[in-house]
Amino acid sequence: MPIQDTTQRRPRLWVRLVAFVLAAGGAMALPTMAAAQGVAAIVNGDLITALDVAQRQKLTELSTHKAQSRQDALDELIDEKLKLQIAKRYIVEISDKEINNAFDGIARRAGTTSQKFADSLTAAGISVPALKARIKADMVWSAIVRGKFQSSLQIGEREVVDALQTIKKDDKPEAAAYQYSLRQIMFIVARGSPPQVFDARVKELEGLRARFQTCEEGIPMARAVRDVAVREPITRSSLDIPAQQREVLDKTPVGHLTPPDITLQGVETFAVCAKDQVGGETPEKREMREKLTNERFQAQAKRYLKELRRSAMIEIR
Repeated sequence: MPIQDTTQRRPRLWVRLVAFVLAAGGAMALPTMAAAQGVAAIVNGDLITALDVAQRQKLTELSTHKAQSRQDALDELIDEKLKLQIAKRYIVEISDKEINNAFDGIARRAGTTSQKFADSLTAAGISVPALKARIKADMVWSAIVRGKFQSSLQIGEREVVDALQTIKKDDKPEAAAYQYSLRQIMFIVARGSPPQVFDARVKELEGLRARFQTCEEGIPMARAVRDVAVREPITRSSLDIPAQQREVLDKTPVGHLTPPDITLQGVETFAVCAKDQVGGETPEKREMREKLTNERFQAQAKRYLKELRRSAMIEIR
C-alpha cells in the first residue's frame, strides 16, 4: 500500500498510455516523409505539420484505444499552441527539469523506466519531444488559469457543505481526520524473481504481522529479518491519502502492520505507530472541495481558451 501524495498524481490516461505503448513495441510504423513535409495549420505564425497531427492521432489511439479524427487531433494541437503562446506573454517558465520529472513520473507509475518508455514511444512512431511539449502545455496552462482566475476558483465552506448534503444518503457522520505516524517496512525481492519468491516473502511478512504488537518491540524484530529494509518515520495526514489507502490505515490498530502489498521492490507493509485525531477539515470535505475546484477550473479554462481562439490568427491548410 504505497502512501501517495494525491496532489502529485497524474491522470490514469498517462498510465494507460505507457502500458499500450510498451505492448505495441515497434509494431506501429513511422509516418512517411511526405506526411512530415506538409503544413496542417498556422497559429499566430507557429506551424503545425501533418506529422504533428498524425503523431497526435497515434498517441490518442495508444492511450485511449479509440481512433481520433484528424480534425480533433488538429484542434488539440491548435489549443496547445495557444497555451504555449499565452505562457510566453505572461512569462510563465516551466523548466526542462520539471517537464522531465513529469515524464519520469508517468513511466514510474506504470512500472517502467523513463528510457524504456522513451524507446517504446520512438518505436511506435511517437516523438518524445512532441509528448513533452504536450506535458509542458498542460503545466503552463494550469499555472496561467489558476493565477489569472485565482479568486473565482475559490470554493467557500458553505458550497462544500451544500454539495456534501446533496449526495449524502444516510446519517453516518463524516470520517474524522487523522495524523498518522508510519514506518515503511520492505521485504526486498530481487528484480526478475519468479512469483514463488514473492509468495514466500508474503508468508514471512505475515509471520511478522502476527508477532508485531508495538512499534517499540516490532521494529527491532523487523530489522532482524533477512533482506528487510525499515525506513525512517514519516508523518501523513489522512487528508492527503487516497480513500482506499486511508481505509487500510483506519482499519489497522496502532502498533500493528498493514496487510502486505507487492511492489516493484518487493513486499511492503506499514507500521502504524501513532494515529492522532485532528480537528478542521475532514477527508470528505477535502475531496469535495477538490472536486468542486476542478470543475470550476475546467469551466473557466474552457471559457478562456475560447477567448484565445476568437482573437487568434489561425489558418487551416
